[in-house]
Order: sequence, then structure tokens, then C-alpha cells
Amino acid sequence: MAGERSADEIQRDIENARASLAVAVDQLVFQTNPKRIANNAKQALKDKAQTPQGKAVIGGAGVLCVLLVIRRIAKR
Repeated sequence: MAGERSADEIQRDIENARASLAVAVDQLVFQTNPKRIANNAKQALKDKAQTPQGKAVIGGAGVLCVLLVIRRIAKR
């Protein structure tokens, strides 16, 4: 019969599927590593803070904090 495969062909297909699955699992482990995700987030924040808009936001937040501290001191 032309549609039937030999045991060797089936075994080879199974081995190829296993290897492909192992690669996919390794990629998932790498992509979902918590340390890697945290490092990427920290680097993204550092990069954004270096832009003119990021510096303006940081400066504005600093000014707001100073004003809040002064206001609190003045109320005492």
C-alpha cells in the first residue's frame, strides 16, 4: 500500500517532533525567565528616563515632591 509508512519513518517523525518540541520549550523558558523580564523592564525605564520627555517627567515629579514636603512642614 502506498499510504503506509514504515516503522523507521514513524520513528524518525517522532524524533523530529521531540526535537522541535524541545526547542520550543527552551524558547518559552528563556522568554518567561523572571530575571530576564525584570532586567528588560529596568533597561526600558532607564532608556525612557534619558529622553527629553522622561527627564521632564522626573523633574516634574521631583518638584511636586519638594512642594508637598514644604506644604507638610508649613502645616506643622
